[in-house]
Amino acid sequence: MAAYAVGLPLALAMLVFVPAGTWRWAPGWALIVFLIAGFGLSAAVLARVDPVIFRARSRFQPGTRRWDLRLVTVMLTAMVAIFPVGAYAATHGEPPLPAWAVALGYLLMTFGIVVTAWAEAVNAFFEPGVRLQTERGQRVVSDGPYAFLRHPGYVAALALFFGMALALGSRWALVPAAMAGALLVLRTKWEDDLLRRELPGYADYAARVRWRLLPGLW
Repeated sequence: MAAYAVGLPLALAMLVFVPAGTWRWAPGWALIVFLIAGFGLSAAVLARVDPVIFRARSRFQPGTRRWDLRLVTVMLTAMVAIFPVGAYAATHGEPPLPAWAVALGYLLMTFGIVVTAWAEAVNAFFEPGVRLQTERGQRVVSDGPYAFLRHPGYVAALALFFGMALALGSRWALVPAAMAGALLVLRTKWEDDLLRRELPGYADYAARVRWRLLPGLW
């Protein structure tokens, strides 16, 4: 936990301010403070609610599907690229986004953090990797946001990807955000297919809750 508390802010600062070429860039500081405060508060609450599950979520567990490890590696690379691409573009001549677009970015990030915490709070089987948790008696969860969408954590991640790009004030940052989002949609499809095949009760749940990510669309 201490490593995250020190390492994450430092990593974010390097990803933002090295490409920007200056430490005196207010949008970069605003984004970093927002992310650290938002996720720090969320983590503190979840760690108090269930410390055992919280520790399990901090790493990929044995049995995670190999295709998921490969997919997540590429997806996270695209997500991380949002920061240097956006910081460089926004400080090296890219016309600034309008204030409403930046505000929308912060609204999307707020939505993403809140929905992620909500999904984690009601779903004891929420983990970073795709696998069947047979050792823990995994079952279908239909409470909270899962009553409306089958993969609310992924909806939250999409909101975070695009929210971070907009908060940096960069159109170019939307490119890696879109790449990460496309890979996340693919992961949603593959995970959903796996759960239909191998998790008892999931097919019935999918018949009741029709939408994976976007109500009325998919």
